[in-house]
Amino acid sequence: MIHILLNTIQLLSAVVLIAIVMSQTTKSEGMGGTIGGKSATTFKGKAGLDDQLQRYTMVAAVAFFVLSLVVGHILPKLPPGL
Repeated sequence: MIHILLNTIQLLSAVVLIAIVMSQTTKSEGMGGTIGGKSATTFKGKAGLDDQLQRYTMVAAVAFFVLSLVVGHILPKLPPGL
């Protein structure tokens, strides 16, 4: 039962990670990317959408990595009854 649950959570985290990465803009997009890129967002008080998406991407990637380790290395060593 725990195998199915963890595999489902891993699949969902992979889909979320793909969706977050696909929604980001490239750093070289437009004229701002060639001149300085992030310089326009440093003068603002709050973090922009790109900064928030970058933070969410990092959290989703770490979650996917940890889940992959658990499913790939720890789960096979558990007794089959769990």
